[in-house]
Amino acid sequence: MFSGIIAAVGRITHLTVREAGFRLHVDAGQLSLDDVALGDSIACNGVCLTVVATEGNHFMVDVSPETLSCTVGLDAPGEINMEKALRLSDRLGGHLVSGHVDGVGEVLRFDPIGDNRLLEILAPKEIAKYIARKGSVTVNGTSLTTNEVSGQVFTINLIPHTLENTTLNQLKAGSKINLEVDLIARYCERLLSAERDL
Repeated sequence: MFSGIIAAVGRITHLTVREAGFRLHVDAGQLSLDDVALGDSIACNGVCLTVVATEGNHFMVDVSPETLSCTVGLDAPGEINMEKALRLSDRLGGHLVSGHVDGVGEVLRFDPIGDNRLLEILAPKEIAKYIARKGSVTVNGTSLTTNEVSGQVFTINLIPHTLENTTLNQLKAGSKINLEVDLIARYCERLLSAERDL
């Protein structure tokens, strides 16, 4: 479980092709690996991945074909948002994030408004119903609050701190992004549908 508060920006330095999927070699940047053990979870661009090896300030994770088929940003070298899994004693500064991407969205606008940026996103139809005005959504692992929602399109205001401490400053119209909707919305729907189905 994660909070969506990005701890550091790292970099996928290279990929090793495996029989199924890839092994990513990640430079952890400012993310301390002192307390990271094999088997621990690190969210990479919002995707919960398991650490299979560490070497100095680098760690390795395996990505399956299934994960590659429903996410973006993990199939080539480049910068990624990173967050270690929460401890029970940690402060929850964002919202509860599972690290299970619900769908890939598309950036429609990334417009400056003073020092901020207006981010407009087109969500996949199947998950758009879970996104609510002034609700929580995760974009490439970053916990954000929606401003307006209309059908499949929603907007977010990005403040300078978020732009300076995540990879979201690299977005532009046409960029593909990993989206995870709020856990509460998914469980509410399941409860309601289960009552009808039983």
